[in-house]
Amino acid sequence: MTAETLGTLPDADVVRLAQQGREPAFRELVRRYERPVFSLVYRMVRDREAAEDLAQDTFVKVLNHIDRYSPEFKFSSWLFKIANNVAIDHLRRRRLDTVSIDGAPDATTASEVEASTIQLAVDRESPLEELASRELGSAIERAIGALRPQYRACIMLRHVEGRSYEEIAATLDLPLGTVKTYIHRARHELRRALEGVRD
Repeated sequence: MTAETLGTLPDADVVRLAQQGREPAFRELVRRYERPVFSLVYRMVRDREAAEDLAQDTFVKVLNHIDRYSPEFKFSSWLFKIANNVAIDHLRRRRLDTVSIDGAPDATTASEVEASTIQLAVDRESPLEELASRELGSAIERAIGALRPQYRACIMLRHVEGRSYEEIAATLDLPLGTVKTYIHRARHELRRALEGVRD
């Protein structure tokens, strides 16, 4: 089977071929997901070299345990769960300081929070505005980096990977209600961290 043919198959079919030991099928899975996995891990550990190693570790684990994957789950959810665990293990080994968040829920809607803290795309009309946008992006990255790892994972899966709450719950092996609470608290902390940045 050619790479072109593999590229047209859905994940489930490619995974089945990979489970049969077809190396081209596994290479196709890596091709499809190496960028999203690196992106998730990098934003978790905030170190490019470490993220490259951890992304590679993720795919090694996937290859070694591909026979354990059950098609009742989305392959991407299973893959991101492994990537998240690899990143969390790395953070624990490094004993990074994290921020504990105990904020009470407030009335701000998700759309308002996303508009103020997550959405980075703006119409750049001048070099000054472009600089301000870059500074805002850096501030958001720093704020996300200060979140405790589980909050950070939820935010990255939701706003970078575009995963549903249900997919995040499956990926992180958390109750749905816990995922929603973590995301709400993470948004609250991000909003507090970014107060004044847009002024």
